[in-house]
Amino acid sequence: MTDLLDDPNMRPEATAEPLRRALGERYLTYALSTIMHRALPDARDGLKPVHRRILYAMRELRLSSTGGFRKSAKISGDVMGNYHPHGDAAIYDAMARLAQDFAVRYPLVDGQGNFGNIDGDNPAAARYTEARMTPFAEALLDGLAEDAVDYRDNYDGTLREPVVLPAAFPNLLANGSSGIAVGMATNIPPHNIAELIDACLHLIKSPEARDETLLNYIPGPDFPTGGVIVEPPESIAQAYRTGRGSFRLRARWQVEELPRGGWQIVITEIPYQVQKSRLIERIADLIQTRKVPILADVRDESTDDVRLILEPRTRTVDPEMLMGLMFRNTDLELRFSLNMNVLIDGVTPRVCSLREVLRAFLDFRQEVLLRRSRHRMEKIDHRLEVLEGLIVAFLNLDRVIEIIRYDDAPKAALMREDWGRSFTRATSEADYVPPAASGGAGLSEVQAEAILNMRLRSLRRLEEMELRAERDTLMAERAGLEDLLDDASKQWATVADELREVKKTFGKSHPIGARRTGFAEAGQAEEVPIEAMTPREPITVVCSRMGWIRAMTGHIDLNRELKFKDGDGPRFLFHAETTDRLLVFGSNGRFYTLSAANLPGGRGMGEPLRLMVDLPNEAEIVDLFIHKPGRKLLVASSAGDGFVVAEDEVLAQTRTGKQVLNLRPPARAIVCCPVTGDAVACVGENRKVLVFALDELPELARGKGVRLQKYKDGGLSDATTFTLSEGLSWRDPAGRTRTETDLGDWLGKRAGTGRMAPRGFPRDNRFT
Repeated sequence: MTDLLDDPNMRPEATAEPLRRALGERYLTYALSTIMHRALPDARDGLKPVHRRILYAMRELRLSSTGGFRKSAKISGDVMGNYHPHGDAAIYDAMARLAQDFAVRYPLVDGQGNFGNIDGDNPAAARYTEARMTPFAEALLDGLAEDAVDYRDNYDGTLREPVVLPAAFPNLLANGSSGIAVGMATNIPPHNIAELIDACLHLIKSPEARDETLLNYIPGPDFPTGGVIVEPPESIAQAYRTGRGSFRLRARWQVEELPRGGWQIVITEIPYQVQKSRLIERIADLIQTRKVPILADVRDESTDDVRLILEPRTRTVDPEMLMGLMFRNTDLELRFSLNMNVLIDGVTPRVCSLREVLRAFLDFRQEVLLRRSRHRMEKIDHRLEVLEGLIVAFLNLDRVIEIIRYDDAPKAALMREDWGRSFTRATSEADYVPPAASGGAGLSEVQAEAILNMRLRSLRRLEEMELRAERDTLMAERAGLEDLLDDASKQWATVADELREVKKTFGKSHPIGARRTGFAEAGQAEEVPIEAMTPREPITVVCSRMGWIRAMTGHIDLNRELKFKDGDGPRFLFHAETTDRLLVFGSNGRFYTLSAANLPGGRGMGEPLRLMVDLPNEAEIVDLFIHKPGRKLLVASSAGDGFVVAEDEVLAQTRTGKQVLNLRPPARAIVCCPVTGDAVACVGENRKVLVFALDELPELARGKGVRLQKYKDGGLSDATTFTLSEGLSWRDPAGRTRTETDLGDWLGKRAGTGRMAPRGFPRDNRFT
């Protein structure tokens, strides 16, 4: 056994190749399969293989638009078993989408049952729904029986399927398409059939027409859910010229007047591919978080049509401003991207312009016309051959009957007989019609077979006249087909006539033929400040020691007793307005910004401030106050460092706040007070007070600051600013305000040690 393995001729054959090449070849195979057989549509019929196979299987099941329905499970099963060896769920999902009038502009499947809705609900299971083709699908299939396209074997070689459908209208642009392949994708919006055909007719008349000229006929997409396109015309032209771009699509809305001067906004059309239920959830979230304070409520009053109601908070709100905010914050406005990446001739993926896509369709329609014409000519030639044989039989009826009656092999005898010398009923030489396919005086096999299959009731004189009339009609039709095949101008004229007939059938007179999507100018979008969006109303801000914040309606008495949680009590209490912005300074040195309009109501205990901003649990609230533009603040840490900062610089745009005072642990921020006057007073934990000039402090936007007071032990307790000539004030232990005007003993330079506080200074070392 060992000797056999050692023999080179007996070793199993093995192949070695680099892993890089092996992976590359296999991935390339997968990529090509995805691009050509799954993700990208064909420019000729606008379909992917799964959609093409669904329609062809429905044709084989004879599910015409005027016939009965069949179970969707039967249809998807036939598609999977005969043509598309993939999951039945994927096939049914593809078929269900073709039946959704909110997903495709011109549905190709007529569904009966629950096929989903615009809210995003899924279709019912395939066993519960039924389907058949629509007239649009039949128009795509028209010509399959006339050799209009090539056929190929199915996946197991047992059946044949069309490579492409004849497509009587440009379905690629009419219904659009989307897909993601390997390294490429496609996204084509739907368009209006009548406009597409008008552009095709112009392209037939002027083959060198530019994309800009075609836009006179195709102004833009026509979405099944309507809406308004607000993209500038030059941007639309650029997108169609390059095959890449996007379209801004907005919902259609109107103002509906209500009694007593009220009004509401009614949205009747939403953008394409937006789920209505999720849109309402997003709007409701904006109302709850008060990101759009001028919006009070949203209601869904939709039935078969879309009807969303937006209620403003007050009747003084500008509707245009409200909708501008809704367009900015919701999917009531979105961008639909255009990427016309399609398979040219079913093989080559390429990003095409509008003109190139229409040109590919027209060239395909010319090819379909030529193939159908040649197929018709073959049928005519076959029928003429049969007619010539039948006419010969009528002219020589007695001899034919004699052969059939007495000859043992009548078919061969009919083919051997010289009918040019043995006719009995012909009155002249001109009445004789030689068989076309025999090459001589005898009949061809086809003619002999037709004579033998002829019924006795056809032997009347009237039948002979009808045969001659049919022959003359077919000869005239054949001559017309020959002229058509020889003349390109006649071919394009015929293609144009066919397109006009399609436009007549599916154009504006059709129930869904009229354009749905309109056009408008977007206008200049302006940033609306929160004050302009919020009605100005008085409130009282209440924040407890544990950080629970709320807003009481109106300016209440600040000495009024309020309810708090057990073990909690008031800390910050002040009057404000709903248009104010509040600043929160944390012991971590960060400033946080709150909108007073977004504070929870005062009926309960409020909400934790830490849930409204990202204030860490280990950080404490140092101060809470109303923002006043242009004001300056003094900020300082427990280490005795601080500086002056402009209040406009500390406004934060996010929940995370804005770091202003840099700290080095274990130091923490302890001072934040408005800057007034010309002097700064500091007091340390050692009860020493230092007064120095305000101009000795730098003004920064962010930083650690400079040393305010020097300490041997401990740190800073408090700091404040005041006017030196008016003296320094504080509250004594009895609650009385005391003012010291003679501050000579405490005056010094910044970063000095200071002197012991005056008699009567508070024990907590605080100025306020």
